[in-house]
Amino acid sequence: MKKHIFIALVALGLVSTGCSDAELSDNYSDPNKIGETTVPKQFTGVLYANANYVLPNYGNYFIILRPTLLPWTQAAGWLNSLSQYKVGAATVDEQWNQYYSMLTQYRELQKVYNASSSEDQAKNEIFMLASTIYLYDHTQDMVDLFGYIPFTEAGMLSTNGGDYISSLPAYDSSTSLYTMMLDDLATIADQLNSISLDAVTATIFTNQDYVNHGDLSIWKKYCNSLRLRLLNRVSGTSEFASRASSEMATILSGSTYSVVDSNDENVQIEVVNVDSDINSKGFENGFGSDGWYTNFAGKLMVDHMVANTDPRLRVYFEEITGGGYAGIDPLADATAQQAAADAGQISLFNRSTFNLNQVFPGVIIDAAEVNFIKAEYYLRAGNDAMAKTAYETAIEQSVEWYFWVRSITNNTIAGAVTALGATEVSDYIAGSGIAWSGTAAEKLELIATQKWIHYGVVNLRESWAEQRRLDLPALSFMEDNSDVQSLPPVRWIYPDKERALNTENFSEVSSMDNMTTPIFWDVN
Repeated sequence: MKKHIFIALVALGLVSTGCSDAELSDNYSDPNKIGETTVPKQFTGVLYANANYVLPNYGNYFIILRPTLLPWTQAAGWLNSLSQYKVGAATVDEQWNQYYSMLTQYRELQKVYNASSSEDQAKNEIFMLASTIYLYDHTQDMVDLFGYIPFTEAGMLSTNGGDYISSLPAYDSSTSLYTMMLDDLATIADQLNSISLDAVTATIFTNQDYVNHGDLSIWKKYCNSLRLRLLNRVSGTSEFASRASSEMATILSGSTYSVVDSNDENVQIEVVNVDSDINSKGFENGFGSDGWYTNFAGKLMVDHMVANTDPRLRVYFEEITGGGYAGIDPLADATAQQAAADAGQISLFNRSTFNLNQVFPGVIIDAAEVNFIKAEYYLRAGNDAMAKTAYETAIEQSVEWYFWVRSITNNTIAGAVTALGATEVSDYIAGSGIAWSGTAAEKLELIATQKWIHYGVVNLRESWAEQRRLDLPALSFMEDNSDVQSLPPVRWIYPDKERALNTENFSEVSSMDNMTTPIFWDVN
């Protein structure tokens, strides 16, 4: 497993400028100080603006994911409660604010880049290309949560000279944003295939890029892997089905484009110094901590892993009192759920792997996800042999990745882990509940279930999108008859401030401001 080596964020981009930590904070938190920044530094500002929503930290887990996607994907167990299927205002605001903070930084990057000379633009083109890939990755998340969002006119206050009224953004449709992202990413993929950096620019890019550390080959793979993700997401819609089929075939032909194909190529933020700004310390209180646990296992996932002797089980969960593994039953009442947890009869997520692991990486896109996407594409295309290979490879990569995460932990509270046996993974893949067999529908369920286990609590936005798209694996929930929202929603509502401050533009989407209008790709 490759370990990305990078300079702690307090030094990123400062090697060549000599700026202090305070100056970095000023440059990246206050766009009005645009005169003090540069294209390379502003590029890092885009990455840093949402770093704590890629790394598993407090705001992301406790405020956004804990009350919503953790239970709604059944990646984790939870105690049933009243109004548990509503998207709360604090959750919506946190998600909305972190995204538009990043988008504002991107607009400042555009502003600085566009104001530079043609010669400097040519040198700095890589910063624009890479930041656009990164931005579109998280823009997809926003579209998949909210549907229509402000984008093309958003984040323009500084560009518009501080004119607040003219900077109130209109909403872009979900389909137009997907079209824009797919068009632009295809263009960027071709640009990356032909780009070359001079020695100075390459060094600066390496110093500023704490995601892929200046590795152009990984940025190419990131771009094309993201294209696969978007195309697969819309592959079932009438608007995009043909495009998805043809473009995925072109990407996967390997003649022009490359994708993330091994764990050494994973796009993820790795922690090398827990005392730097890049750390996962907030995972503890965001997901669960000693004395107050929210990191209960869920019954469906535990039962599937136990029944099929999943090798990931021992690095994924901790045993209950008396041995074995068990998860919270989502159909039980809260009193019974709490009693089982209090009696030590519910497994916790392995604390040394997950919430007490301060070096847990921030996953962006990885090889297992890409191979699960490949498996689904080849299954649709009728290439069963290729689908089987991609499916089995993805499982192997998922197991490898989780054991790697456990191996790098700086916490040992959960005890030592038995190493993988020589045939353990192959035996698992050959097992009756996992082996590639059955009808096309049954094989799709195999892919979806394994992807769900792999995403787990790590990539919840993608997991929830995939579950809404496929309705797989089948999840059962206790109905909340105390509220009009009796089951998990299919989209999020908009923040209150949009109604109050962007009233005219909001009125155009107000009919979709509910939790029951599906996103356009949710056609099942």
